[in-house]
Amino acid sequence: MTEIDRFERQQELIPADRLADCSCTVIGVGAIGRNVALLLAAIGARRIQLIDFDEVEQTNVTTQGYFEMDIGNSKVEATQTAIHKIDATIEVSAINDRYWSKLKTGSAIFCCVDSISARSTIWRTLKDRSQFWVDGRMLGEVIRILTVSNPTEIERYQQSLFPQAEAQQGRCTSKSTIYAASIASGVMIHQFTRYLRELPTDHDSTINLLSAEWNIQ
Repeated sequence: MTEIDRFERQQELIPADRLADCSCTVIGVGAIGRNVALLLAAIGARRIQLIDFDEVEQTNVTTQGYFEMDIGNSKVEATQTAIHKIDATIEVSAINDRYWSKLKTGSAIFCCVDSISARSTIWRTLKDRSQFWVDGRMLGEVIRILTVSNPTEIERYQQSLFPQAEAQQGRCTSKSTIYAASIASGVMIHQFTRYLRELPTDHDSTINLLSAEWNIQ
């Protein structure tokens, strides 16, 4: 029987050599972040760092894709287990804590936190250390993905970090569905694969599922 490479169908879309050289950090493994981590594992990322201080709650089974057996466990450990069910050879670093500035992170950062103030703090310490940055935001059925893959996009991204008091009312976890989170994470991974292929990334994508609108800048 001929052995089949599990990456055979994506090899023309995702350069394995560049992906192998890249270390990925997912900050926040809630609705969007957990899906991002699992997609990274599926496409073949070899090193994934997970950062989150939260535990799995009952509602996370519905909105974030966790399993009933995960309830009460840390999100990073539950996600690490799920990653290893996809590929046991992936090197996973599970940090059950808040992000802190002295923490060593990967070259590709997936920011999946739920407040502007947290994003601003993380961005200030990582903007000069990351080669690829993508920020996933979601409230109900409205999704926004912001990407920084070259220095010319830094200023535009920083303009999106308005004061928390001016942010849309409600946290991204207050209104959430697994299907919106899945779409958001898919767009984030798509931007990452564009970066790996050395294609231009979309700086700012907004998707309103209810009104069927998709705006790209």
